[in-house]
Amino acid sequence: MKPSSSSSSLPPSSPSSSSPPLVPPSSSSSQHWIYDVFLSFRGEDTRRTFTDHLYVALDRAGVRTFRDAEGLRRGENIARELLRIIQGCRISVIIFSDKYADSRWCLDELEEIMKCRIKLRQLVFPIFYHVDPSDVRNQTGIFAHAFQKHEAEKTTRWGDKFPEKSQYGTEKIARWRAALKGAADLAGFDIADRHEAEFINNIVEEICRQLTSTYLNVAVYPVAIDSRVEDINVRETAKDSNGKTTLQERLLSDILRPTKIVVDDVSRGVNVIKERLGSKKVLVIVDDVDDVDQLNALAIHRDSFGQGSRIIITTRDRHLLELLEVDTIHLTQKMNEEEALELFTCHAFQNRCPNEDYTELLRRVVSYCGGLPLALEVLGSFLSKRSIGEWKSTLKKLKKLPHVKIQSKLRISFDSLDEFQRNIFLHICCFFIGMDKNYVIQILEGCGLFAEIEFSVLLQRCLVTVNEKNKLMMHDLLRDMGREVVREESPNRPERRSRLWQQEDVIDVMTDKSGTEETEGLALNLQRSDNMSFSTEAFRNMKRLKLLQLNYVQLTGDCDEFSKKLRWLCLRGFCLQVIPKEFLDEPYLVSIDLQYSNLVRVWEYTRVDQDFQTFSFWFITYIILDLLFFFLDFDISFSFGVV
Repeated sequence: MKPSSSSSSLPPSSPSSSSPPLVPPSSSSSQHWIYDVFLSFRGEDTRRTFTDHLYVALDRAGVRTFRDAEGLRRGENIARELLRIIQGCRISVIIFSDKYADSRWCLDELEEIMKCRIKLRQLVFPIFYHVDPSDVRNQTGIFAHAFQKHEAEKTTRWGDKFPEKSQYGTEKIARWRAALKGAADLAGFDIADRHEAEFINNIVEEICRQLTSTYLNVAVYPVAIDSRVEDINVRETAKDSNGKTTLQERLLSDILRPTKIVVDDVSRGVNVIKERLGSKKVLVIVDDVDDVDQLNALAIHRDSFGQGSRIIITTRDRHLLELLEVDTIHLTQKMNEEEALELFTCHAFQNRCPNEDYTELLRRVVSYCGGLPLALEVLGSFLSKRSIGEWKSTLKKLKKLPHVKIQSKLRISFDSLDEFQRNIFLHICCFFIGMDKNYVIQILEGCGLFAEIEFSVLLQRCLVTVNEKNKLMMHDLLRDMGREVVREESPNRPERRSRLWQQEDVIDVMTDKSGTEETEGLALNLQRSDNMSFSTEAFRNMKRLKLLQLNYVQLTGDCDEFSKKLRWLCLRGFCLQVIPKEFLDEPYLVSIDLQYSNLVRVWEYTRVDQDFQTFSFWFITYIILDLLFFFLDFDISFSFGVV
């Protein structure tokens, strides 16, 4: 988690202000800062007291702090080295004390600090150490006396003899006044009657929060991220031993720095979070959540923190967000072609102008990635500074195997599924993409996979989608990830895999008749012109085969060789004119698809014992008429079409 509080959540004794310190943009986090904090102070007022105590407290909190021991203040003007240091600090803290405005060097520092606030978007915190903020803002009281001295000195030194220098002095004093007013208008810290130790602790806490809030990880090449949010990680930490208490300690310590909170158990941690953070206005980003228990451990609810707080949760599980009743759910969109080309080019060529010799290959790789930033970054980095021949070889390999880094990242979602969900996902990957959702659910229900509920889980986790025509769809890289999971079951022996869909593997297994009981699904899609024939003996040992698709495949032999556990039999372009009687002996069959077949008669018998749920026939018109008449005597539902 990376929590941060807004600039308005300062101590109650802060002066009221309509001009909070400017918060650096995310790009400032990549700037090279020399120090975290620059302390501007009047040495004779606070060097050995308040400023020294504040410096030590910041140093103990791990904040890199610069304080000048007057060594860089020489001559009439502020030293160049001191200017460089001011410009190289992320935050400037101005300690206004009784004699601060007496010092020309302090006022020159202040002027430069306020310039950096505008130009470099630095944070500026004023501290009013036993001075009235209104005196600083309006140069009244003791600050009025200081400026009377500056005006008198200008007159004494330059008078009417040097009008140009006198004018310069007048303009400089005006800039000092403007800088004082601008600084005093910022939200800051007023010690008033508070104890100094408590006061310093509050200052250190706020500075630490501001420093933490800017440590957001930014992509090396930030392409198309204006409307896309990404950050931080919970899932991996939560899986570790004592992971939830570790998360609780991180949340508490990050917000309450430099205070270190130790949590003994999860229940106590929840109570501590509610007690310590319940009234604070915070921004909490919780990334990569996969279990509602993780959010419960962090007390993440609508009313967990102070009014105005914001909680951003990233997750692969939409249902988890629905349980929390979040205000808005944003589905991260894949990149369009232009964005994808830009991101890939940045990683492959380290700029946005690709080598023209790679143009066609570049588009092929981008097309393979399908707008997925992860794949674009991984493959772009992998192919960087490689030859055209190596690019071509990589593309050929990707047709067989997904890249190992892409596979490992995408597999995280698969590994979080239970056994039934995994089986459904793999069946869809290998056999059912592009098919009607309801049709597929009916088949998978017949396989005993509780498809209705499990399919909704896959939808909520964005592992599958349904298009406007109710067809099952899936990102190509998710499909390839699932198929690689199956291939890894037996890399060198396809006959021992649970599913066979790759044409080369299926043809080898059926030709060699090397099928085994491990295979539960098999698909071979040929063209009518392929004219390939196989013996049904190839199925003899596939005793657990449930899903079989053989499109335009010529079969010889006894159909009794088919498994008795078939649920789905798809034989498009079926070569026979009658359905073999052996199909009637399939006790679990849910669906037969015989589109574009040569059937002229359904089967040789006039009695049907099985209660088939679905038939799918496509015949020429006059055959359909015969079939309609034939089916009048039977309680069978079927679908058909006319070509």
